[in-house]
Amino acid sequence: MDPAAPAPFDSSAVTGGEIPGSHGQPAYALRQSDPSPVPVLIAVPHAGRAYPGSLIERMRHPGYASLRLEDRYVDLLGEAVARATGAALLVAHAPRAMIDLNRAPEDVDWEMFAQGRPDGVGSYTPGLRARSGLGLIPRRLPGLGELWKHRHDEADLTARIEQIHAPYHDCLAASLAALRARWGAALLIDLHSMPPLGLREGHPPPEFVLGDRFGTTCHGSLVASCFGYFAGQRRAAAHNRPYAGGYVLERHAAPDSGLHAVQLEIDRSRYLDSRLAEPGQGFAAMVDVLTGLVRQLAGEVAELGRSADAAWPQAAE
Repeated sequence: MDPAAPAPFDSSAVTGGEIPGSHGQPAYALRQSDPSPVPVLIAVPHAGRAYPGSLIERMRHPGYASLRLEDRYVDLLGEAVARATGAALLVAHAPRAMIDLNRAPEDVDWEMFAQGRPDGVGSYTPGLRARSGLGLIPRRLPGLGELWKHRHDEADLTARIEQIHAPYHDCLAASLAALRARWGAALLIDLHSMPPLGLREGHPPPEFVLGDRFGTTCHGSLVASCFGYFAGQRRAAAHNRPYAGGYVLERHAAPDSGLHAVQLEIDRSRYLDSRLAEPGQGFAAMVDVLTGLVRQLAGEVAELGRSADAAWPQAAE
């Protein structure tokens, strides 16, 4: 079996969770082939567009804020790449405005809530991201200010964690474990988009930012392979700055145990139109670039898995 070769993609989806207030809309969908043809899972946590009416009514500027918060149509990129490569694909339908799946469940800004910080919340402590306005429930955006007309209730938060956040991450962990069981190693590509970046010390702005939490979430050979590939494609890429990866990588990466993870940010202007609102002329080319990257990494992750299998008997001796 050649893990870098194209493989048929099973379009049947397994759904899970539920978006509160949506009358049964699932929180996410997982598409994968069984058995898996490649040891790669693409996850898309920030492209959800299933907005319940009750959520929209509470937002100050729903159209503009949702466009700013979303990784606009990254799920369509992920779907096209998964079909071409056979990679598993996990896509969140729940919008980031409702809950941010790349934040820890305790990263809560309690000033957003009517009753403030409850007595029984235990370890719920706001971190740096919440204090900046982009915690588990986003509070504000630069240039736009506060996102909500009214304060939230604790019951809203509990429902979103239990029905969206927890099942999404449980599914992600189980999918990665299944890939590792088959291949000996697995790679998570946490796929995001970013606004265009400015010039950096006279160099062109990067089209991609690869994050590995400063070398802690992925084998160095895979990171080097990514940058070698981008260089060969004449695509500018940066490493960990300004995006090093968030909670998804912190929770699911364990490279010493064969679970590798990277966050990949893509410049939205490279695949969307000039308004950064709809797929643009660069969409097909971006799919081709990402497809080649996944095929290259798939073979290398499989080799890492084989190397680990070969080392285990020696370690036992």
